[in-house]
Amino acid sequence: MGILFLGQPLMAQNPKTTEDVKDSVTIVVNDSTAQDSTLATSVSDEALSAADEAEAEGGFHKQLKTKFIDGNVGFMSLVALALVLGLAFCIERILYLMMSEIKAKRLTEDIRKCLEADDVEGAKNICRSTRGPVASVCYHGLLHIKQPMDAIERSITNFGGLQAANLEKGCSWIKLFIAMAPSLGFLGTVIGMVMAFDQIQIAGDIGPTIVAQGMKVALITTIFGIVVALILQLFYSYILSKIEKLTGDMEEAAIDLLDIIATYKNRK
Repeated sequence: MGILFLGQPLMAQNPKTTEDVKDSVTIVVNDSTAQDSTLATSVSDEALSAADEAEAEGGFHKQLKTKFIDGNVGFMSLVALALVLGLAFCIERILYLMMSEIKAKRLTEDIRKCLEADDVEGAKNICRSTRGPVASVCYHGLLHIKQPMDAIERSITNFGGLQAANLEKGCSWIKLFIAMAPSLGFLGTVIGMVMAFDQIQIAGDIGPTIVAQGMKVALITTIFGIVVALILQLFYSYILSKIEKLTGDMEEAAIDLLDIIATYKNRK
């Protein structure tokens, strides 16, 4: 009897334990499935964000090309041509000015040492072997070393003016393109407005769709023209600063050279 009564609870507990195990297994499976889905979602979100970033990086050129076409290719090509030619002149001037820069103090000290040693030809050779307008001015002064000081000073001043003019060669073209770029943009603006009014006249009605095309041409060409002018203006300002520095170096070297020549003549 005892065995029968005790066996029934034990047999009743076994199915319950099995059901609990099944429930726990189901919960674990559901949790793992939820984690996998969450991980897959995060990975897909990261992939989409990376794809959006790549599209945004490559989309700038596409948008620029689209705006270039929308702004009337004819006028936008003229603005782009002004930018290319202006940058070509700017780069040429910048390279020339960078090659013309030297240490003027070291040059005048070398000339001083040569003249103190009565080696005028050595001083001339130093100037000939040194690039730039500063060395050219010094060499021109040494060529007239046997003349009076007034004549030497006058000769250096005249030759220095020529060298300063050579430094500014090509800057007039840069100023022309700076003025031309926004002018072409404003011309495109006027033509875009005329196109808009023509479309209104043809349609006989004023609507955003009719006016949008002409207004787009008007605004885009103006924006591109102003941007080109700003870019060229930055380069032009840098070129002017370089020219001013070289002009100051020439004037300082000319003054030092006159003092050196005066000392040399007094010693003689």
